[in-house]
Amino acid sequence: MKAIILSAGQGRRLLPLTENIPKCMLQVHDRPLIRWQIEALTRCGIDDITVVVGFGADRLESWLAGLPVPHGVRTLYNPFFASSDNLVSCWVARAEMQQDFLLLNGDTLFEVAVLQRLLAASPHPVTLASDAKDRYDDDDMKVIRDGERLIHVGKKLPLDRVNAESIGMMTFRGDGPRLFRESLERALRNPQALKQWYLSLIDELAQSGAVWTQSIQGLGWAEVDSPADLERASRQVAGWSDRCQI
Repeated sequence: MKAIILSAGQGRRLLPLTENIPKCMLQVHDRPLIRWQIEALTRCGIDDITVVVGFGADRLESWLAGLPVPHGVRTLYNPFFASSDNLVSCWVARAEMQQDFLLLNGDTLFEVAVLQRLLAASPHPVTLASDAKDRYDDDDMKVIRDGERLIHVGKKLPLDRVNAESIGMMTFRGDGPRLFRESLERALRNPQALKQWYLSLIDELAQSGAVWTQSIQGLGWAEVDSPADLERASRQVAGWSDRCQI
């Protein structure tokens, strides 16, 4: 299993903190956000890691090159980061999607148990990690599921049908990498794809029955989109006991 981390964006909602560095390099508690991710990955035995970079690429690549990860961390540059959304970052990384892989948003923090639970899920072409709560807001990437099967994922789903949210992490196994690559290639023939999230393709794949979910309810994770998110995440990770030093 390899990992692909999407970290091309600047994080404009975090300005001025991200004026000169991408948000994945912001300090969370005592280390950069992306280091928390890489530590969790290596602890779970995943040391084949590719990071899609964009804003602040030189600084991020220089920092990544100094990490003592056994096989190093590869980077791929998304030259369209300033004018596109994360579907294009996935397209940039499509050559890395020839075998089973984990896809992770660069602003998602999680305790190791979250990743362990996702990796231990029953094998399906695509498995999306999901959580549940009492109420969902406009910014949540909402999920409609039937049992463990994904029906829809998106921000504009009818709230009376929503029963989970995506945490920004999923696995692709077996036919999953091929199905996703083919979806990316089709999507990029349409200029509208520049402004699409890759989860719009996962929503389409769900209609074929290829996408399932794995609940991580009760485990710790956080998405960092704003200064308030950053403060909450720093408090939250301070209580996690399963950190791995690299």
